[in-house]
Formats: sequence, C-alpha cells, structure tokens
Amino acid sequence: MPPSATKQLRIAILADSDTRWKWGALTAARIAQDPALDGYLLRGRATPTARQLDEVGVRADSLREVTAVEFLRAMAEESYDIVVLSLVGGGVQAMLHGLARVWQGRTERPVVVTGYVGVVYEKLADGLLLRHGADLVLANSRQDAERFRAVYEGVGADASSVTEVALPFLGGSSYEGEHDPYTVVFAVQPSVPDNRRDRVYLLKRLIGHARLHPEREVLLKLRSKPGEHTTHIEELPYQKLVQRLEPPANFRLVYGNMGEVLDRTDLLVTVSSTAALESLHRRIPTVVLTDLGIREVLGNHHFVGSGCLASWDQLDAGHRPVADEEWVARQGVAADGSYAHAFDAARERIAKLLDHPGGLPELTPYYTPETAPGYLPGILARHHLAPDGTPLPGAPAHDKDPGPVRQIVRRAARGAYRHGVQRVAPVIRRMGEL
Repeated sequence: MPPSATKQLRIAILADSDTRWKWGALTAARIAQDPALDGYLLRGRATPTARQLDEVGVRADSLREVTAVEFLRAMAEESYDIVVLSLVGGGVQAMLHGLARVWQGRTERPVVVTGYVGVVYEKLADGLLLRHGADLVLANSRQDAERFRAVYEGVGADASSVTEVALPFLGGSSYEGEHDPYTVVFAVQPSVPDNRRDRVYLLKRLIGHARLHPEREVLLKLRSKPGEHTTHIEELPYQKLVQRLEPPANFRLVYGNMGEVLDRTDLLVTVSSTAALESLHRRIPTVVLTDLGIREVLGNHHFVGSGCLASWDQLDAGHRPVADEEWVARQGVAADGSYAHAFDAARERIAKLLDHPGGLPELTPYYTPETAPGYLPGILARHHLAPDGTPLPGAPAHDKDPGPVRQIVRRAARGAYRHGVQRVAPVIRRMGEL
C-alpha cells in the first residue's frame, strides 16, 4: 500500500468567498480521509464572516485571512500534500504562476486541485483556461467532464487534469413524502435576477403563493444577512425588498445550512441556484422558474431537458414537476448509490501523483507571457504579481507582517469598499437610469 494511502494528508485550502470555502472544504474532505485542514481566506470584498463559515459545518485545524502574496509565502515555508484553490478563475491562474515560482527547483511539491463550485453555464472557455495548469481540474458531472476535455483539447492543451467527480455538498436523506405543513422553499441567488423589477416580481409571486395556499409554509431561503457578502455582489437584498410587501403569517425568511432547510422541503423553487441540484439529489420536487424567460443570463437554460422548468402560474395551479432521470444522471446528482463512489477517481489520481517517483513536474499553465502577453500580466497584477509570478514592488505584506496601523487601515478600506458596493453604487446606477 502506498504511503499516501496510510498517512494523514495535510491540505491547504485557499478560498475567496463563503460559497468557495464551502466547496473547497467539502472537496478536501471528499478527496482525503480525515485530512488535516489549514484554511486560508483570500482578503477581499467577499471574505466570509464567522457566521458564514460556521454555516458550512467543516472545521479547519487553522484558519487565517491572507493576501495572495502572504499565501504564496506560506506555501514556500509550509509542507502540504494537497493545495485546493477554491477561487474565481483569475485567482486560480495567478496562484498557479505564483506557486510555480515558489516551488521552482523543489524535488517535491503538493498536488494542486481546483474546480467549480456549481453549474458551469457561462464563460466556459475563459474559466477553464484560467484553471489550466492545476494537477486536477474537477468536473462536477459527466457532462462537465466532456465539455472541459473538449475545450482543452481544442486549444492543444493537456486535458489529463480533468477529473470527473460530483458536487461535494450533495447528501442528506431522500424525500419520503409530504411534511406537515407542506413546505415550499424559494432559494434566492445574490446576482440572479440582477434588477429590482424582476426581484420584486418574484417576491410578489412567492407571497401570492403563500396567500393562495394558507395551509402551506412558504420560506424565502436567503444566502446572507445584511452587510455580508457572498460569491456574487448583492445590491438588492430580498430581505429589504420584502419589507414593503406585507407577507402573510405563513411566509418566513430563513438562513442557515441549505441541507437542513431541504430536510423539511416539499417543493424547491429557484431561478437557477445550485440548490436545485442538491434538491434533485434527494429527489425532492424541484422547479426552475421560466417566468423571466429561459435565458443564458439567468442560468436557467442549463436546466433545459431536466423536466423541472415551470412557471408560478403552473405552481399555483398545483403542478408537481417530475425530473428526467437521464438528465439528472448526467449532472452527477442521481440518488442511486453512485454518489458514494463519485470521488474515487480523484482519490486514485491524487494517490498516484503523491507517490510519483522523483516528485511532480513543475506547474505549467496554458497561459504564459508568450501565449497570452496581452491578458496574463493583467490577471497577475490584480494579485500584485509580475508576469513571472514574483511579487510586484510594494505588494502588501511581501516582506513583513502588517503592523497595527496597517491592519486598521486595511479593515477600514474594506469596509468602505463594501459600503460603496452596497450603498453608493446602486444609487449611482439608479440615477443613471433616470
């Protein structure tokens, strides 16, 4: 038995939001048995709060907030078996180049893993090529694995890193019948839809459903509390919009772990949230709304063929969707027992890489200063890195830990940025529409 199969693996997770922390932490727990987890939270507008971290339910042995340069310094000094990059595509690309630099000349290095937190319905080529260079690029379904390989092979890039898995947060007991009271859950998304008119429309329809069915409990499942950020900017929080609509007594706002909410759900409704896949995995009746159209910008086009597309008019009239079994199976969410083995291929590949004679070769992303000279430097500069992966002059915390004054200024700056995003930017946009 190889040593990697018997020792406790040490894993570092770098995440830049609550959702990506959830994906990274749960992925780490799936690809290794009882690993030692060190969490690094990339400092930015969406750095998760303590409440958001607790909601995930995965505990790290250590957890700290870092800049990109601080993370790279830690990777140069610490010894890990696996590094999980749970970031937006540009962040992954910057870290791949930075890690290639700090590990240059080393005979051994960690296995680098990355992927997507949910459904990939936009910027497929862009996001994939920014992730190229990792040892494993995880695909959450058979359909995604096929698409990922086609993109890499189509540009002449090595596609061997693409590894089929499943969403790491699927689970829970299968739906066994209606609860008392019958419970309808609308799972919101921070950025879809992105305007007041459509959000108010959805709220009115949800509240209207609650009034039409007073015997039902109707829940508005929210992603974040006021003042918190998620993976996507939310400029029009539902909890503020609902204040003027006077919902009935059987309508409630809920927060917390999605899995716990699904435990009491009889009908899950969403525009295109990944919660739909969690619900389908449990065989809970699931609706992806068509009221605002079936459009790429909404993401609900991904569910064409699922059997789940329906409108509020149909739901009000009692429609109960039946998911297409073949479609569900291709998404890696079929509750047929196969999920237990969804991460076997990733575990086997990681074990082989860890036991590779002479260590692993250097990281070689598809994008280089030669292949993308007009694109790559800007991606790296956002993380204070030069085109060769070295820190730019003046990069924060490159040569020393921040002092108390710098820490205070940094916190104030981040608070000002969030205030600008949540308060000032929406006002400016509305003024521009007058």
